[in-house]
Amino acid sequence: MEKEIRLPVSEEEVRKLKVTDIVYVSGIVHTMRDMGHRRAVEMINRGEKLPFNLKDGAIWHCGPIARKVNDTWEVVAAGPTSSSRFTELGAELVRKQHVRLTIGKGTMGKSMVDALREAGGVYLVATGGCAVLYAKQVVKVENVFWLDLGMPEATWVLRVNKLGPLVVGIDSHGNTLEQLVLEKVDKNVNTIYAEEKIDLLRSYVWWPKKIPGSTKIQ
Repeated sequence: MEKEIRLPVSEEEVRKLKVTDIVYVSGIVHTMRDMGHRRAVEMINRGEKLPFNLKDGAIWHCGPIARKVNDTWEVVAAGPTSSSRFTELGAELVRKQHVRLTIGKGTMGKSMVDALREAGGVYLVATGGCAVLYAKQVVKVENVFWLDLGMPEATWVLRVNKLGPLVVGIDSHGNTLEQLVLEKVDKNVNTIYAEEKIDLLRSYVWWPKKIPGSTKIQ
């Protein structure tokens, strides 16, 4: 199913999204990479307030390339970065800041799956290699924080229009696209083996026949 999400978005709306849904996002998103995640979580744990509002919003795992034209920032490229490494820190932000959408590449681990289910959020998968396309969907750079970390590591506040297409990779009910694909692959493999009359318990290696853990070849 194809849906458009406008930010900020409520938990109720997010919980309607299911794995494999196609989503387009409009509104304000915040980019964050390794250093941004770390700084944000450290500030929160010290009881400090972040300089931007993540509540009911979106974090995009992205290190944009931007240029200044007449004192105005323009995003030139904005591709997603691999999200698995943000699992633990991302889960903290979902729980403590009520982040509804996390956008990135690949998948994320169990801590994030649990946090999204408990807090009411989803993980949206973007496509690698589409940095120029996504940059065209950025309407305006509203602000930028923590430029001392470097351009890609800074947190950019971007207004986007129909950012996507994005796929729901983890929904708010604990379902993951990764598990769905693995289940389909497993089912298809078993079907093919059955059609070809292949015994899953039998070894079809003819030579050499080597016993595991032994140097002896039969």
